[in-house]
Amino acid sequence: MYDPVQLRTFLTVAQTLSFTQAAGRLGVRQSTVSQHVRRLEEATGRPLFVRDTHSVDLTEDGEALLGFARTILEAHERAAAFFTGTRLRGRLRFGASEDFVLTRLPEILEGFRHEHPEVDLELSVELSGTLHERLDAGRLDLVLAKRRGPGDVRGRLVWRDRMVWIGAEGLRVDPERPVPLIVFPPPGITRARALEVLERDGRAWRIACTSGSLSGLIAAARAGLGVMAHTRGLIPPGLVRVGGLPELGPVEFALLQGRRPTPASEALAAAVLAGGDRLSRRA
Repeated sequence: MYDPVQLRTFLTVAQTLSFTQAAGRLGVRQSTVSQHVRRLEEATGRPLFVRDTHSVDLTEDGEALLGFARTILEAHERAAAFFTGTRLRGRLRFGASEDFVLTRLPEILEGFRHEHPEVDLELSVELSGTLHERLDAGRLDLVLAKRRGPGDVRGRLVWRDRMVWIGAEGLRVDPERPVPLIVFPPPGITRARALEVLERDGRAWRIACTSGSLSGLIAAARAGLGVMAHTRGLIPPGLVRVGGLPELGPVEFALLQGRRPTPASEALAAAVLAGGDRLSRRA
Protein backbone atom coordinates (compact mmCIF):
# COMPACT_ATOMS: atom_id res chain seq x y z
CA MET A 1 0.00 0.00 0.00
CA TYR A 2 2.83 2.39 0.88
CA ASP A 3 5.78 2.82 -1.46
CA PRO A 4 9.13 2.55 0.45
CA VAL A 5 10.66 5.25 -1.77
CA GLN A 6 7.86 7.63 -0.85
CA LEU A 7 8.18 6.69 2.82
CA ARG A 8 11.92 7.41 2.76
CA THR A 9 11.22 10.80 1.21
CA PHE A 10 8.58 11.48 3.88
CA LEU A 11 11.02 10.64 6.71
CA THR A 12 13.69 12.87 5.19
CA VAL A 13 11.30 15.83 4.99
CA ALA A 14 10.17 15.14 8.57
CA GLN A 15 13.80 15.22 9.76
CA THR A 16 14.90 18.33 7.86
CA LEU A 17 11.56 20.20 7.87
CA SER A 18 12.51 21.36 4.40
CA PHE A 19 11.56 20.06 0.96
CA THR A 20 14.70 21.69 -0.46
CA GLN A 21 17.04 20.08 2.09
CA ALA A 22 15.31 16.72 1.66
CA ALA A 23 15.84 16.91 -2.10
CA GLY A 24 19.52 17.68 -1.58
CA ARG A 25 20.02 14.75 0.78
CA LEU A 26 18.17 12.30 -1.47
CA GLY A 27 19.79 13.56 -4.66
CA VAL A 28 16.50 14.31 -6.43
CA ARG A 29 14.61 17.40 -7.59
CA GLN A 30 12.41 19.30 -5.14
CA SER A 31 9.46 18.61 -7.44
CA THR A 32 10.12 14.87 -6.97
CA VAL A 33 10.01 15.29 -3.19
CA SER A 34 6.70 17.16 -3.46
CA GLN A 35 5.32 14.46 -5.74
CA HIS A 36 6.30 11.66 -3.35
CA VAL A 37 4.69 13.45 -0.40
CA ARG A 38 1.55 14.19 -2.42
CA ARG A 39 1.19 10.56 -3.47
CA LEU A 40 1.70 9.38 0.09
CA GLU A 41 -0.96 11.81 1.28
CA GLU A 42 -3.28 10.42 -1.39
CA ALA A 43 -2.52 6.86 -0.23
CA THR A 44 -3.21 7.68 3.44
CA GLY A 45 -6.07 10.05 2.70
CA ARG A 46 -4.61 12.49 5.23
CA PRO A 47 -2.47 15.64 5.08
CA LEU A 48 0.97 14.83 6.47
CA PHE A 49 2.55 18.30 6.52
CA VAL A 50 1.41 21.85 7.14
CA ARG A 51 3.54 24.07 4.93
CA ASP A 52 3.76 27.68 3.79
CA THR A 53 6.47 29.81 2.23
CA HIS A 54 8.43 29.97 5.50
CA SER A 55 8.01 26.70 7.37
CA VAL A 56 7.16 23.00 7.22
CA ASP A 57 5.67 21.09 10.14
CA LEU A 58 4.19 17.64 10.64
CA THR A 59 0.46 17.26 11.19
CA GLU A 60 -0.82 14.86 13.85
CA ASP A 61 -1.32 12.24 11.12
CA GLY A 62 2.22 12.90 9.93
CA GLU A 63 3.51 12.27 13.46
CA ALA A 64 1.54 9.01 13.54
CA LEU A 65 3.00 7.88 10.22
CA LEU A 66 6.60 8.29 11.43
CA GLY A 67 6.58 5.04 13.39
CA PHE A 68 4.86 3.06 10.65
CA ALA A 69 7.22 4.39 7.98
CA ARG A 70 10.29 3.54 10.04
CA THR A 71 9.04 -0.01 10.70
CA ILE A 72 8.31 -0.65 7.01
CA LEU A 73 11.70 0.66 5.90
CA GLU A 74 13.56 -1.31 8.56
CA ALA A 75 11.87 -4.49 7.34
CA HIS A 76 13.00 -3.71 3.78
CA GLU A 77 16.57 -3.07 4.94
CA ARG A 78 16.71 -6.31 6.96
CA ALA A 79 15.48 -8.29 3.96
CA ALA A 80 18.03 -6.64 1.67
CA ALA A 81 20.88 -7.28 4.13
CA PHE A 82 19.84 -10.92 4.52
CA PHE A 83 19.77 -11.71 0.82
CA THR A 84 22.90 -9.77 -0.15
CA GLY A 85 24.81 -11.74 2.46
CA THR A 86 27.36 -8.97 3.06
CA ARG A 87 29.10 -8.97 6.45
CA LEU A 88 30.87 -5.85 7.61
CA ARG A 89 33.93 -6.09 9.82
CA GLY A 90 36.46 -3.81 11.41
CA ARG A 91 36.72 -0.98 13.91
CA LEU A 92 34.35 1.99 13.76
CA ARG A 93 34.96 5.08 15.93
CA PHE A 94 31.69 7.00 16.22
CA GLY A 95 31.27 10.30 18.03
CA ALA A 96 27.89 11.68 19.13
CA SER A 97 27.03 15.06 20.61
CA GLU A 98 26.02 15.34 24.27
CA ASP A 99 22.62 16.52 22.97
CA PHE A 100 21.64 12.94 22.13
CA VAL A 101 22.43 11.33 25.49
CA LEU A 102 18.76 11.21 26.52
CA THR A 103 17.27 10.53 23.07
CA ARG A 104 16.57 7.30 21.23
CA LEU A 105 19.98 7.20 19.56
CA PRO A 106 20.82 4.02 21.54
CA GLU A 107 18.01 2.25 19.64
CA ILE A 108 19.68 3.13 16.34
CA LEU A 109 23.05 1.90 17.59
CA GLU A 110 21.50 -1.29 18.98
CA GLY A 111 19.92 -2.02 15.61
CA PHE A 112 23.24 -1.41 13.85
CA ARG A 113 25.08 -3.78 16.19
CA HIS A 114 22.41 -6.42 15.65
CA GLU A 115 22.75 -6.12 11.86
CA HIS A 116 26.56 -5.94 11.92
CA PRO A 117 27.81 -7.94 14.92
CA GLU A 118 31.37 -8.19 13.57
CA VAL A 119 31.89 -4.41 13.57
CA ASP A 120 33.74 -3.20 16.68
CA LEU A 121 31.79 -0.02 17.44
CA GLU A 122 33.50 2.50 19.74
CA LEU A 123 31.24 5.33 20.94
CA SER A 124 32.50 8.71 22.16
CA VAL A 125 30.07 11.24 23.66
CA GLU A 126 31.52 14.75 23.63
CA LEU A 127 30.71 18.39 22.97
CA SER A 128 30.06 19.08 19.30
CA GLY A 129 33.09 21.37 19.11
CA THR A 130 35.33 18.64 20.53
CA LEU A 131 33.93 16.09 18.08
CA HIS A 132 34.74 18.36 15.13
CA GLU A 133 38.32 18.68 16.40
CA ARG A 134 38.74 14.93 16.90
CA LEU A 135 37.32 14.17 13.45
CA ASP A 136 39.67 16.69 11.82
CA ALA A 137 42.58 15.08 13.69
CA GLY A 138 41.67 11.65 12.31
CA ARG A 139 40.70 10.24 15.72
CA LEU A 140 37.07 9.52 14.74
CA ASP A 141 35.53 7.91 11.66
CA LEU A 142 32.00 9.31 11.87
CA VAL A 143 30.49 12.14 13.88
CA LEU A 144 26.92 13.23 14.66
CA ALA A 145 27.16 16.80 15.90
CA LYS A 146 25.90 20.37 15.63
CA ARG A 147 27.09 22.34 12.66
CA ARG A 148 29.31 25.20 13.76
CA GLY A 149 27.06 27.93 12.38
CA PRO A 150 24.95 29.19 9.45
CA GLY A 151 27.92 29.10 7.07
CA ASP A 152 28.86 25.51 7.91
CA VAL A 153 27.60 23.14 5.22
CA ARG A 154 29.88 20.18 5.91
CA GLY A 155 28.39 16.72 6.20
CA ARG A 156 24.88 15.43 5.62
CA LEU A 157 22.05 17.22 7.38
CA VAL A 158 20.23 14.89 9.78
CA TRP A 159 17.92 17.20 11.67
CA ARG A 160 17.09 20.91 11.88
CA ASP A 161 15.51 22.69 14.85
CA ARG A 162 15.73 25.97 16.76
CA MET A 163 17.63 26.83 19.90
CA VAL A 164 15.72 28.29 22.85
CA TRP A 165 16.43 29.49 26.38
CA ILE A 166 15.30 27.09 29.09
CA GLY A 167 15.29 27.05 32.88
CA ALA A 168 13.35 25.96 35.95
CA GLU A 169 9.61 26.56 35.94
CA GLY A 170 8.85 29.97 37.41
CA LEU A 171 12.34 31.33 36.74
CA ARG A 172 12.31 34.98 35.67
CA VAL A 173 15.30 36.81 34.22
CA ASP A 174 15.72 40.32 35.69
CA PRO A 175 16.35 42.68 32.74
CA GLU A 176 18.37 44.99 35.03
CA ARG A 177 20.86 42.32 36.07
CA PRO A 178 23.37 40.17 34.14
CA VAL A 179 21.82 37.03 32.66
CA PRO A 180 22.91 33.99 34.75
CA LEU A 181 24.18 31.40 32.27
CA ILE A 182 24.51 27.62 32.57
CA VAL A 183 26.93 26.53 29.87
CA PHE A 184 29.27 23.88 28.56
CA PRO A 185 32.98 24.79 28.64
CA PRO A 186 34.77 25.83 25.43
CA PRO A 187 34.68 24.77 22.61
CA GLY A 188 30.94 24.24 23.13
CA ILE A 189 28.99 25.45 20.10
CA THR A 190 25.89 26.18 22.21
CA ARG A 191 27.99 28.23 24.64
CA ALA A 192 29.46 30.28 21.81
CA ARG A 193 26.01 30.93 20.33
CA ALA A 194 24.56 32.05 23.69
CA LEU A 195 27.40 34.50 24.38
CA GLU A 196 27.36 35.87 20.84
CA VAL A 197 23.60 36.50 20.89
CA LEU A 198 23.65 38.23 24.28
CA GLU A 199 26.61 40.44 23.37
CA ARG A 200 25.02 41.39 20.06
CA ASP A 201 21.87 42.38 21.98
CA GLY A 202 23.87 44.40 24.50
CA ARG A 203 22.84 42.17 27.42
CA ALA A 204 25.23 41.71 30.31
CA TRP A 205 25.80 38.12 31.43
CA ARG A 206 27.63 36.05 34.02
CA ILE A 207 28.52 32.35 34.18
CA ALA A 208 26.44 30.71 36.93
CA CYS A 209 27.50 27.13 36.16
CA THR A 210 29.93 25.36 33.82
CA SER A 211 29.83 21.60 33.32
CA GLY A 212 31.18 19.24 30.69
CA SER A 213 28.20 16.92 31.07
CA LEU A 214 24.61 17.53 30.05
CA SER A 215 23.34 15.98 33.29
CA GLY A 216 25.35 18.55 35.26
CA LEU A 217 23.83 21.43 33.31
CA ILE A 218 20.33 20.02 33.72
CA ALA A 219 20.81 19.68 37.49
CA ALA A 220 21.95 23.29 37.75
CA ALA A 221 19.02 24.50 35.65
CA ARG A 222 16.50 22.53 37.70
CA ALA A 223 17.98 24.14 40.83
CA GLY A 224 17.15 27.55 39.39
CA LEU A 225 20.75 28.73 39.04
CA GLY A 226 20.14 30.29 35.65
CA VAL A 227 19.21 29.73 32.03
CA MET A 228 20.78 27.56 29.35
CA ALA A 229 20.58 27.53 25.56
CA HIS A 230 19.19 24.24 24.32
CA THR A 231 17.62 22.60 21.30
CA ARG A 232 13.85 23.14 21.31
CA GLY A 233 12.97 19.52 20.52
CA LEU A 234 15.16 18.11 23.31
CA ILE A 235 14.04 20.11 26.36
CA PRO A 236 14.67 17.87 29.41
CA PRO A 237 11.85 17.05 31.83
CA GLY A 238 11.47 19.60 34.63
CA LEU A 239 12.65 22.51 32.48
CA VAL A 240 10.65 24.97 30.39
CA ARG A 241 11.26 27.73 27.88
CA VAL A 242 12.22 31.11 29.36
CA GLY A 243 11.16 34.35 27.67
CA GLY A 244 12.53 37.86 27.68
CA LEU A 245 15.85 36.99 26.00
CA PRO A 246 17.06 37.44 22.40
CA GLU A 247 16.36 34.73 19.82
CA LEU A 248 19.07 32.11 19.51
CA GLY A 249 18.26 31.07 15.93
CA PRO A 250 18.29 27.72 14.16
CA VAL A 251 20.52 24.73 14.84
CA GLU A 252 21.45 21.91 12.48
CA PHE A 253 22.80 18.47 13.30
CA ALA A 254 24.86 16.75 10.65
CA LEU A 255 26.77 13.54 10.00
CA LEU A 256 30.39 14.04 9.08
CA GLN A 257 32.67 11.33 7.73
CA GLY A 258 36.39 11.01 8.36
CA ARG A 259 39.01 11.37 5.64
CA ARG A 260 38.64 7.75 4.58
CA PRO A 261 35.02 6.52 4.72
CA THR A 262 34.65 2.77 5.19
CA PRO A 263 31.75 0.41 4.44
CA ALA A 264 31.06 0.27 8.20
CA SER A 265 30.94 4.07 8.58
CA GLU A 266 28.71 4.34 5.51
CA ALA A 267 26.36 1.69 6.94
CA LEU A 268 26.07 3.47 10.30
CA ALA A 269 25.58 6.82 8.55
CA ALA A 270 22.72 5.29 6.56
CA ALA A 271 21.17 3.90 9.77
CA VAL A 272 21.35 7.29 11.51
CA LEU A 273 19.88 9.10 8.50
CA ALA A 274 17.07 6.56 8.24
CA GLY A 275 16.24 6.87 11.94
CA GLY A 276 16.86 10.60 12.25
CA ASP A 277 13.34 11.34 13.49
CA ARG A 278 14.13 9.33 16.65
CA LEU A 279 16.77 11.88 17.58
CA SER A 280 14.09 14.46 18.32
CA ARG A 281 12.33 12.09 20.71
CA ARG A 282 13.37 11.15 24.20
CA ALA A 283 13.83 7.57 25.24
